[in-house]
Amino acid sequence: MKTITSPDELAAFCTAAAQHPYVTVDTEFLRERTYYSKLCLIQLAYPGGDESAVLVDPLAEGMDLEPLYTLFRDTSVVKVFHAARQDLEIFWVAAGLFPTPLFDTQVAAMVCGFGEQVGYETLVRKICKQSLDKTSRFTDWSRRPLSDAQKTYALADVTHLRQIYEFLQAELARSKRTAWVEEELQILTHPDTYQVDPAEAWQRIKTRTNSPRFLGIVRELAAFRESYAQTNDVPRSRVYKDDALIELASTKPRSMQDLGRSRLLLREARKGVIADGILAAVERGVNMAQDDLPKPDRSRDKLQVNPALADLLRVLLKAKSEASDVAPRLIAPAAELDAIAAGQRDVPSLKGWRRDVFGADALRLCDGDIALGAKGDSVRIVDLKG
Repeated sequence: MKTITSPDELAAFCTAAAQHPYVTVDTEFLRERTYYSKLCLIQLAYPGGDESAVLVDPLAEGMDLEPLYTLFRDTSVVKVFHAARQDLEIFWVAAGLFPTPLFDTQVAAMVCGFGEQVGYETLVRKICKQSLDKTSRFTDWSRRPLSDAQKTYALADVTHLRQIYEFLQAELARSKRTAWVEEELQILTHPDTYQVDPAEAWQRIKTRTNSPRFLGIVRELAAFRESYAQTNDVPRSRVYKDDALIELASTKPRSMQDLGRSRLLLREARKGVIADGILAAVERGVNMAQDDLPKPDRSRDKLQVNPALADLLRVLLKAKSEASDVAPRLIAPAAELDAIAAGQRDVPSLKGWRRDVFGADALRLCDGDIALGAKGDSVRIVDLKG
């Protein structure tokens, strides 16, 4: 098991990898104590034997990952990941780039009928007919030296990935669904996917009240927390947790003494920069002009859902899902079916490949152009316009 610890070694490997049609990639990282992931290990492999799979130690003294980034920019080599989102975020934050072109075997597996968010271990078992030893999964990847068990575990995440990629690529070509995967990957390779605007962080907070003034304070508290966490590279929960944020928005502390009465606020947040930030955020929310307060999202409240039509859409989705061998939720989540039944048309399930699989017939069903009938265990579409 070769471990690369110098830029020259990395450059040599990447030069060799560039002669092949694809390279498989995985990372190991830590995020429990930081806002951004701490990259601890990179695994790479190109087609071939044991010599074509390596570990790259980004923590090694003098290591420079630019040779890897050059490979990532090489459009003649497909970069293959499994469940790439967190890996992509690491490289976007560190280098401002996305590996191009990209192939995500989790996305491809969903399109090929392996179910929703299928795990790597499942694909190894079903495609490679092998099992994985996952005992090293939750070890501390920042500690050196790495054990042989850790190295073996890490390499397995890219060696089996070669066979999985080749299988799925062939299956996509056979079923003519390569474009489906490419459409899904556009979201993964868009910078907005990985950028959290502090001003919008409040929308992640679950509240039980829609009072604009309360939401205004929540927005200011969430914005301060997000900015502080990003600037100081600490998890949001280390600043204050969501339940403490809701408590602060309810009690509206105006002084350090008021903060001291909080039941849920961490001790470190009752003093210093965080305490000052909390009080300033609360003050901004309390004094915010009425027109500047956030407006509750009542779009769902206004939906006039036709329940019978929504039920028919669910039946249609199940039939289409079984016919295409694609997980129903990948095509259209339940909320979208209700939206369609309420007359909304700007939803993902009515666009792109989803429209071909389900959306076009969903619209025909809504317009009364088709009906659904049962024949044995299957559902059939009856054309009413014929």
